[in-house]
Amino acid sequence: MSETPTRPVTAVILVAAGSGQRLGYGIPKAAVPLGGEPILMHALRGIVASGTGSQVCVALPPGEDTLRRLCEDFRQELADGGPLLSIVDGGATRADSVRAGMAALMDGIEAVLVHDAARALTPESVFHRVTDALAAGAAAVIPAVAVVDTVKTVAATTGKDASLAPEVVTGTAPREELRAVQTPQGFHLGTLLKAHEAARSLDQKSSAAVTDDAMLVEMLGIPVHVVRGSTQSLKITTPLDLIFAEGLLEGPLGARWVEG
Repeated sequence: MSETPTRPVTAVILVAAGSGQRLGYGIPKAAVPLGGEPILMHALRGIVASGTGSQVCVALPPGEDTLRRLCEDFRQELADGGPLLSIVDGGATRADSVRAGMAALMDGIEAVLVHDAARALTPESVFHRVTDALAAGAAAVIPAVAVVDTVKTVAATTGKDASLAPEVVTGTAPREELRAVQTPQGFHLGTLLKAHEAARSLDQKSSAAVTDDAMLVEMLGIPVHVVRGSTQSLKITTPLDLIFAEGLLEGPLGARWVEG
């Protein structure tokens, strides 16, 4: 019988510095109420319940006192057990927030999970699949789900065709090869540090095209492995997403504890 690989000492960087403008509440996304509590609290409780992190580092909007107080109160809840909770000011970009989180990691951390607070209902099993793959030797791991829609590439129409429609199809992507990527994304700490250091040399256009940490690792030529994500790990970005999330909390699925 083979032995179960030992999981590396892991920290979770929770990116919660988004403005939430598309939700229309006029407050940071992480502060928007979901099931009677801010989105941030659902995300934090999900991380702690998964038991995958020795430290949780939350990147908040600079100067956002309400969310900081929520984190301070939650830190008191964890005083008798649970991960170390650290709070940092997020940056102007997601990458800046992740780098701020890495700068606050305690000594001895070997791996990092980068998670979006907007995916507040991610099941614990997704965290476990990512950390299990890291323990087995993967340098980078992302959870993902199959794409069910047909996806086409397009280009802007020009000349006389511009009066027909704004875009024209240039191709159809093979759906069986496509995956919708989620978080938490897991990395050995050295890999993520190296990827972010290399990203500092990107020009503004290339930097803006980077939408997740896995892309930075891909640019180094390091394989990024994929594990199964969950349909419950929806990203709360629009008012409709919030309605779906409320439905998960209130419905028979019993969010987070039932596999999506």
